[in-house]
Amino acid sequence: MLRDALETGGIWSIARGLARRESEYKEHLERCDELRHGDLDGRGNLSTACLADFAEFFLRVCLDQITFMASLVQPDRLRNRVVLWTQDEIRKGTLPPHALAVVESLLNRGEVPRGDIPILAATSERTARRITAALQTHGVVTSASPRAPLRFAFPTTLASQWMPGLFPDRP
Repeated sequence: MLRDALETGGIWSIARGLARRESEYKEHLERCDELRHGDLDGRGNLSTACLADFAEFFLRVCLDQITFMASLVQPDRLRNRVVLWTQDEIRKGTLPPHALAVVESLLNRGEVPRGDIPILAATSERTARRITAALQTHGVVTSASPRAPLRFAFPTTLASQWMPGLFPDRP
């Protein structure tokens, strides 16, 4: 439920935090099955206090993982890394010259209607389609359908450039 609600695209996971505290996690899970401790421990058969302890533990682990991910991703610097990557790809010729305007708009808004691309890039519709296709080829944008708005994406192929330290380097 948490994974679906956060819509992180798989970048953030609570699994790392729970794995680091496996014995404590299992202990809390076991305690959730305890019978209630007296008349003031909830209304059902199981202990509400133990469930509340587990929820508090789980949320502490979530906060710990958010802090960890923020230190790796460095969101305050992410925008700059994406812009530098885009400029580099334009120099290499793998992205059309006006792609930077589209990427910056996506960074600001998260989503851009396809009809806005020619205006943002100050180009023709044909060039706007080339920009969109190139960004899709790199995995930088995604879309639910050919007519749906473009959404910014974080392709795993660019993770080491955009979010250094997120994944360990391969030997």
